Amino acid sequence: MDNLTNILTIKDLLSRHGFTFSKALGQNFLINPSVCPRMAEFCGATEGVGVIEVGPGFGVLTHELCLRADKVVSIELDKRLMPVLEETMAEHSNFKVINEDILKIDLHKLIEDEFKNMHVVVCANLPYYITSPVIMKLLEEKLPIESITVMVQKEAAQRICAKLASRDSSALTVAVNYYSEPKFLFHVSSGSFMPAPKVDSAVIRLDISSKPRVDTKSEKMFFRVVKAAFAQRRKTLSNTLCTMGISKALVNEVLDDVQIERSTRAEQLELSDFAKIADAFYERGC
Repeated sequence: MDNLTNILTIKDLLSRHGFTFSKALGQNFLINPSVCPRMAEFCGATEGVGVIEVGPGFGVLTHELCLRADKVVSIELDKRLMPVLEETMAEHSNFKVINEDILKIDLHKLIEDEFKNMHVVVCANLPYYITSPVIMKLLEEKLPIESITVMVQKEAAQRICAKLASRDSSALTVAVNYYSEPKFLFHVSSGSFMPAPKVDSAVIRLDISSKPRVDTKSEKMFFRVVKAAFAQRRKTLSNTLCTMGISKALVNEVLDDVQIERSTRAEQLELSDFAKIADAFYERGC
């Protein structure tokens, strides 16, 4: 279906299908015609590529992905959108929609079943309220995917793509950099959506690394350290790492051994610093 960004087309779909936007599901559908073609190009949708899309809405981005990729599988939680997508995506034989929760679905099985012999990428306009959980699921499950291109709240995009060891870095920044190389692509104004959110958005791409970007003896310990270090980011590592249930004496001993000042804060650390601290704790049986 053409003109999926046209207000009159959208209102007609809303009326005929009795659809109303759900605030609980964070539904803000794109009406800026220039955004989705750019996202589809940036994500690498092309011949030989299969795309997983999260939250297709009325199919504005989906349409652009289907024009370029070999196959597009969209995961949509809202069952009310099933008949809408059946209509708007009717021309695309390479499209499939699955009415499931992205946070619960078995993505390894989906990729195995749907994308044999294809390169796989993820492309989505993510609802703000599930941005971090979705991104972390896609990264932590170590899926056979090459990249994740998503539109998220501008503030979240800046946090994810922040430089490590900077005031803007966070636990999410560290986690994303552990698994991938993040890139900030472009801004998207709030007026590009219907209904318009109160904040602007941005599109980012995470290029998945073939292996973690830092070596560590225990991934579990690495992320325990990261989470604890950023839990109270204004406090020093000497204090925050004690929240892991480790004595302050041992925390200070470890920091001294790895040559990191006790007064250092989480936002001052590189990936390698977190790895050194985590390995030292792991070697001590923590």
